[in-house]
Amino acid sequence: MTTHGVSLATLAAAGLLLACEPDRAPFSPSERPDAAAHKTGTVFLTPNAAGQMGTVSTTGTIDRGNAFFQSLGTNGRSCGSCHFQANAFGLSAEAVRAVFATTGGTDPLFAPVDGANCPSVTSADGAAGHSLLLNQGLIRIGLAVPAGAEYAITAVHDPYGCALRGSPAEASVYRRVLPTTNLLFLSAVMWDGRETVQPLTDRNTFTSNLRAGLLHQAMDATLGHAQAASSPTPAQLNAIVDFELALFTAQQTDNAAGVLQAQDGNGGPAALAATPYFPGINDPLGDNPTGAAFDPSAFTLFGSWKDVSNSGPFAEPRKTVSRGEAVFNTHPLTITGVAGLNDALGVAAINGTCTTCHDTPNVGNHSRPLPLDIGIGHVAGHESDPQVLAALGRLSMPDLPVFQVACQTGPLAGMVRYTSDPGRALISGKCADIGRLKGPILRGLAPRAPFFHNGAAATLTEVVEFYNLRFQMGLTNREKADLEAFLRAL
Repeated sequence: MTTHGVSLATLAAAGLLLACEPDRAPFSPSERPDAAAHKTGTVFLTPNAAGQMGTVSTTGTIDRGNAFFQSLGTNGRSCGSCHFQANAFGLSAEAVRAVFATTGGTDPLFAPVDGANCPSVTSADGAAGHSLLLNQGLIRIGLAVPAGAEYAITAVHDPYGCALRGSPAEASVYRRVLPTTNLLFLSAVMWDGRETVQPLTDRNTFTSNLRAGLLHQAMDATLGHAQAASSPTPAQLNAIVDFELALFTAQQTDNAAGVLQAQDGNGGPAALAATPYFPGINDPLGDNPTGAAFDPSAFTLFGSWKDVSNSGPFAEPRKTVSRGEAVFNTHPLTITGVAGLNDALGVAAINGTCTTCHDTPNVGNHSRPLPLDIGIGHVAGHESDPQVLAALGRLSMPDLPVFQVACQTGPLAGMVRYTSDPGRALISGKCADIGRLKGPILRGLAPRAPFFHNGAAATLTEVVEFYNLRFQMGLTNREKADLEAFLRAL
């Protein structure tokens, strides 16, 4: 199996494995959130509500002079404007609000091109013009409807006045910022895979193809999000991608369970950096190139905590995290009505566990490109599936545009769907792809709230409640609490 070229022994020798939790006060509201990082050895730590997030770089440093942190466009933005180290190189709504309060909304993060509800927003609109970014951490993505698409698309709810605009029509969809760390585990680049310029399915070409996709993504982001007049140079693009590929981020300490490497725990970024990966590793659909069978116990971080001693303040919280890992690995659920899975396999109901879709060992995304529609973008007023409807009722759904997508050609001609995000169908033009998006990497989850592609879950509690109802898990209150504790520890 291929690894990332870093062994635990090497990390330990380099001082990457921490023996204790250093003291650090949370950042003050006057600080930009990514300025709160501090260094112990070569683990870079940032505080969050659950404890401390840790980042390691295989270069041994986080170079703030890298092109990742340089403004290469015309609106003052850099990659670092939207990817905060304190948010696992993603972006939390809490951090957005802190930046808005500090700068009065003048930070480049709020550039109208996509940091506002619509490009027409001006400074006079104030916070109201940036409500989706402030409340759900959502960036506006404008995607042209593909020529020759199998469907016709109409905006039936347009709360901000730019759901569909121009000719050919451009749809405004609103999505969470994906982290620019842990990228060596990706099976698709971007939520809809639009930057996967070469397939990430062959272990022999994975590294070169991933790099090609990330280079293209960095170029598009600079031309689009930063509104650059011309592409960055090859040297700048390669510097950005080198920086990103060196990063590994995960929760390092937990307020309740303490250091996540104690008592043979394997939490934190150092162990993650040494985690093996190749396309198809542990694939549940029989597509593992080694021929190995799927192992539903995909997470093995905290199994040693199952029977920890009852002495000390961390004993019970560590048992809780271990039980939550077991729930994630083994608790039965029933997968129904998931486009990209049930329809693709021709099976109405699939018996599985959380790891049926989150199969990559100790990472949590799918090891093969498998965009799915689990119902997050469905619209309650147009939903007939009782499981989806019940699950949506547990979320804090933002007020998003609603699109009617009427399939006119292809195998699904005659079908009409309502969604807040047509997903991969805006790239492929295929009705089968309506609402389908990838499942993101789960490591470094705690400081990235809200959750799901559209920020519909304000908390991890809402995430657990959604899945419990959506896939008929029947979790007890203790199992819900255990599962949430595990997710916080990732």
